[in-house]
Amino acid sequence: MREVAIVAAGMTRFGELWESSLRDLFVQAAAEALAAAGVDRLDSIYVGNMAAGQFVGQEHLGPLMADHLGMAGVPAVRVECACASGGAALRAAFFEVASGASDLVLASGVEKMTDGADVTAVLATASDQETEAYHGITFPGLYAMIARAHMQKHGTTEEQLAWVAVKNHRHGALNPKAQFRREVKVEDVLASSMVSDPLRLLQCSPVSDGAAAVLLCPLDQARKYTDRPVKIRASAMATSTMALADRADPSFLDAVKLSGERAFRQAGLKPSDIQLAEVHDCFSISEICCIEALGFVEVGKGGRAAQDGLTALGGRTPVNTSGGLKSKGHPVGATGIAQAIEIFEQLRGDAGKRQVKDARIGLTQNMGGSGASSVTHIFERV
Repeated sequence: MREVAIVAAGMTRFGELWESSLRDLFVQAAAEALAAAGVDRLDSIYVGNMAAGQFVGQEHLGPLMADHLGMAGVPAVRVECACASGGAALRAAFFEVASGASDLVLASGVEKMTDGADVTAVLATASDQETEAYHGITFPGLYAMIARAHMQKHGTTEEQLAWVAVKNHRHGALNPKAQFRREVKVEDVLASSMVSDPLRLLQCSPVSDGAAAVLLCPLDQARKYTDRPVKIRASAMATSTMALADRADPSFLDAVKLSGERAFRQAGLKPSDIQLAEVHDCFSISEICCIEALGFVEVGKGGRAAQDGLTALGGRTPVNTSGGLKSKGHPVGATGIAQAIEIFEQLRGDAGKRQVKDARIGLTQNMGGSGASSVTHIFERV
């Protein structure tokens, strides 16, 4: 297979973007990526999206987005993998280029969550309908059970959960495209409204609109489009049981572990080689479980990572320098691509006040549902 690089990226601001439609958001991000590379053609388009049919009543996104980008006729398809749709779209685009089938492929993600749909009900479709959603469980409820299991097994505290939000808001305050560009304190988090015990409002990612796009090509052609390409060294995916109750240990995200192991093996690297990571912090407990499953910290020790500064800017392995889903925002179909853009900018030295010094290798981990699917990518500065 051919080596693959990202040569350009585009991304909207994340937030409640009332003035923009689903197609507007996609075109803004995609056009920015194309302009950055100086190209006016594509061989293929992948659109990561979880639930446009329910959020805005629009299915069949591939041709719609190609048309509105001025690319009617180009093969275009929507990719759905719940909140991992963006990561799955990037993986599909990666393999199309690596296989030799296409040379210029756009991997994108978009979601418009604020147009009036029952967001809780829509997101619940990523859970097991018969054994979970039918009985009234919500995603905050599922992750609250993960948090309680982790607290009981490993002694994780509510204050440690709060520190994840504090750290990510501190990073997000430095990100001009983040939904919440403000810092919070531990006491603010612990005083915020209870959503599902022990998770409080400031430990939950927000409802967001937004889009993101990256342009992929063979590495040996990348210099035609940029003098600073970023190589995709690995693209791996794994799944677990859909229902949380069917897992041997609800406090451990086994799909994340598997996708990480496969990515490390593909890249010929180990967790200690990763200099920064974007992981799926849809809730504060999620980041803790993800960094454990990826091997950045010992299982059971993730609760202290943010509090001790290990995952903060300047720490051993900075995690979610973008602000993560918690502060940057979580337009579910766009999240996986936005994670890749943060690593892309970091490895090119374009992250501004969030810049990790001498960053050369980074990782993204994008998750669907309560951990039923996980996509991990590893990137390297060329």
